[in-house]
Amino acid sequence: MALAGLWNLAGGDPAALNHVVLTGGESLPSSFRIGAVAQASIAAAGLAAAAVWQAKTGRWQSVAVDARHAAIEFRSERYLRIGGTGLASIWDEIAGLYQAGDGRPVRLHTNFPHHRQVVLDLLGCAPTREAVQAALGSWTGFAFEQAAMDAGGVVAALRTAEEWAEHDQAKALATLPVLTIERIGDAPPRPLPAGDRPLSGLRVLDMTRIIAGPVAGRTLAAHGADVLLISAPGLPFIDWLAKDTGRGKLSAAADLNTPAGRAALEHLLDGADIVIDGFRPGATAARGFGPDAAARRRPGIVYVSLSAYGPLGPWAGRRGFDSLVQTASGFNHAEAMAAGVDRPKELPCQALDHAAGYLLAFGAMMARLRQSREGGSWLVRVSLAQTGRWIWQQGRVANGFATPEPSPAAVEALLEASASPFGAVRAVRHAARLSETPVRWDRPTVPLGSSAPRWP
Repeated sequence: MALAGLWNLAGGDPAALNHVVLTGGESLPSSFRIGAVAQASIAAAGLAAAAVWQAKTGRWQSVAVDARHAAIEFRSERYLRIGGTGLASIWDEIAGLYQAGDGRPVRLHTNFPHHRQVVLDLLGCAPTREAVQAALGSWTGFAFEQAAMDAGGVVAALRTAEEWAEHDQAKALATLPVLTIERIGDAPPRPLPAGDRPLSGLRVLDMTRIIAGPVAGRTLAAHGADVLLISAPGLPFIDWLAKDTGRGKLSAAADLNTPAGRAALEHLLDGADIVIDGFRPGATAARGFGPDAAARRRPGIVYVSLSAYGPLGPWAGRRGFDSLVQTASGFNHAEAMAAGVDRPKELPCQALDHAAGYLLAFGAMMARLRQSREGGSWLVRVSLAQTGRWIWQQGRVANGFATPEPSPAAVEALLEASASPFGAVRAVRHAARLSETPVRWDRPTVPLGSSAPRWP
């Protein structure tokens, strides 16, 4: 059972599993058990919130998660509506799959201008799909992947599962669990704040972008935490994703490259319980805000770190996104083979991103619970590639592509309405249902940087 494995890995009380109700089955067309993965990761976060509540009140409550609802929440950005309008596309015009000169497919991620420019500079071509494809004819897939990464870009060459298993990075990850929770410093225990929700009174400094890290912050906000998202002026982001994952959060701007920005972050860190760091490995540490520095400045902190490819191995510092990790680690090839198509096929959602987001939130709550009992400062690590390995471990679905897409009516039944500065919002409700402390987002999604950099 996937949930039991996660719960035991994090040191949860086995008796807590008696309070979980899991229903439903697979509802997305895939050869992977996306519904089960969504259900287990969301339920793990919900059960962690229930465990915090039990520690505060002495009372357990039930946690129910339907697999179909969870799978739809794994595509929350797809179903968001603002002022009646939905998502057109989040992709840059030259992003996506191409074929290198040796016949190996490569995937380019060019949504951010600097990543796009790396590709165009290497290829020396015009910014059109036709020109990019023609220029890639003089490269092998692996050579272009390496050159782009060396230049600060984000590209992945397609690998089969067997090829990935033989890669040194996959071998390094094989020694690690899907998430790690480790003590990194000494501090006295900090009592859990009182309040009418599991995470009432807890402050979360959310330094993340795109999906996985922001989903973690959104999940903690759903259980009552004060979550403050930090963006830097001029830092690229994807507007639609920021609106979807911004529910429940405040948002402030602070630039770590300036004295004023560093001072603002230091002030916020001094009042934080949890930090979520979703930037490239080493980026925040180089500016004095990594886990060790945070633990020295704020003893008792829970520092949650997200990476693309994990903390070990030759790719430990490499940039990456869900779509690229899917390509590099065999998912796109495996889905194509199962579907009987002759080109790489993506998973039916950004499953690595969403699963990693809920695992980050799960780890953050379990670490904060341990801090309240044992003291110490704590580091939680999750990576997209480790999450992908965990998804593989859940097994495959025979004839999974015979599963139909969720109907519009089925999706509509899971949406909730709210107001925002952008207009009327309809968005997927959170799939975890807690019997005593129903999940909700008390704050609407707001423009990036619209709040002052201070705790409420």
